[in-house]
Amino acid sequence: MKSRLLAGVAAVVLAIVGAILVVSYAQGADTRAVQSLEPVSVLVVKQAVPAGTSVAALKAFVASEELPGKAVTKSALKNLDGLAEKVTAVELLPGEQLLAERLIAPDEFQSSGSVQVPEGLQEVSFQLEPQRVVGGRIEPGDHVGVFINLAGGGNEAKADRKTTQLSIHKVLVTAVQRAPVATPAPEPSAPEGSAAPPEDTSLPTGSLLLTVAVSDLHAAKIVFAAEFEKIWLSKEPLNATDSGPMIMEIPEVYK
Repeated sequence: MKSRLLAGVAAVVLAIVGAILVVSYAQGADTRAVQSLEPVSVLVVKQAVPAGTSVAALKAFVASEELPGKAVTKSALKNLDGLAEKVTAVELLPGEQLLAERLIAPDEFQSSGSVQVPEGLQEVSFQLEPQRVVGGRIEPGDHVGVFINLAGGGNEAKADRKTTQLSIHKVLVTAVQRAPVATPAPEPSAPEGSAAPPEDTSLPTGSLLLTVAVSDLHAAKIVFAAEFEKIWLSKEPLNATDSGPMIMEIPEVYK
């Protein structure tokens, strides 16, 4: 009886030891596989990171991880040394390697058009020439006034009635895209001692594609005007004076 009991205990112990050895082998398999492929330690995103996050805050969302060398992207970062002044250019997702191009200077992030859209608004885009966009001096984050010109009048439609109205005030610009312009050939350098060349005052060329955040009603107005009539923009900061709605037509221009 005692011998059978001992045999049973021994069998249980051997089973437990065997299970532990199998689990240990399985857990070490991934490590051995990585080591055989020349592992490289890189930073991997562990939690979703919003665009515009500073590197100081980013440290809590990434961790160093060993990956097979063949699976590591060339621009993957091993640490965040010397990058304290940068922010994330786009949203980062869990599992992706942290790449150098994902971190940019704060001013680059602002000019890239990454402006948060206020809750309840939607974005709409339209194209204009520079003279209709304050000479092209509009950047993401600016606020603009939207003037709508109707060739056939407003509330009282007449073929010969032309009207203009500042229809939408203080609209947030979320993105600005400029048409590429051919780079002029460099001018020959002036001989030593000659007068400096005059300052470049040439007019901007090419159209601009602007994206703005507006309500659904204002989006419909902009789409209608862009499709069938004409739009003009002013640079209208949040503290600009609002004199109330007014439809401008020929008699009012000379008052």
